Amino acid sequence: MRSTLRRLALVATLALPAATHAQQKLKYPKPQPDQIYDAVAQPAVPVGGVEAYAQYLADHQQYPTAALQRGAAGTVTVTFVVEKSGVISGAVVAAPLDPDLDAEALRLIKAGPKWTPAQHKGAKVRQRVTVPISFQIPVGADEPTLATTSPAAPGKPAAPAGTTVVKADQPARPVGGEEAFFDWIQKNQKYPALARQRKLEGRVMVEFIVQKDGSLTDINVLKPLLGSGLEQEALRLIKAAPKWTPATYQGQPVKQKMVLPVLFQL
Repeated sequence: MRSTLRRLALVATLALPAATHAQQKLKYPKPQPDQIYDAVAQPAVPVGGVEAYAQYLADHQQYPTAALQRGAAGTVTVTFVVEKSGVISGAVVAAPLDPDLDAEALRLIKAGPKWTPAQHKGAKVRQRVTVPISFQIPVGADEPTLATTSPAAPGKPAAPAGTTVVKADQPARPVGGEEAFFDWIQKNQKYPALARQRKLEGRVMVEFIVQKDGSLTDINVLKPLLGSGLEQEALRLIKAAPKWTPATYQGQPVKQKMVLPVLFQL
């Protein structure tokens, strides 16, 4: 009997360290080098803070012209991985909303600042992050006005004398495409000295009409807010901009009202 008890005690003594060791492994597992975490002890955050990152998204967003013309709006959710170095990788749109808005959301995320990487169990780890990017149509841009010189047709909305408000078969677009147009804006932009001194950045929303010959007229700034010469520079740029391909309706060129952002960043 005593021999049996001794054997049991010996087995229990030998098994105890193994059990304790296994318990420690479960309690303090080492992060896997390539594992992507969704939940961590210390989440990744944008360098400069969340508020500065939100301001970056607002200031650098360029509402795609085609999306404005279609009236596309909403929230694009982008998912990506913050690497241990703070760079982002694998950015994808979680639920596609609109091809142009999706592309702009991805551009914003990929061009954004680095992040402070996540930490878990005392080590830097990769973390999956989701960021929603909202696109709201500026006031005056949700109903582009197209006008012909023909008399008003029955059932059509009221319009200035001698015009008819219609929906274009083909909307107006910059000659060479939107990207070429915004590139021209950036290359020809003269940052106002006062705005540069005050370190002012942001977007100026400019309204204009694309005439039948592609020229831009009736150029105005919507809700001036920035000041320090930025609105005046935005007006100068649009007035000097290249012609557009006019909108068409039933095969004929028509006038179209547009609203576009002019981006200022130091």
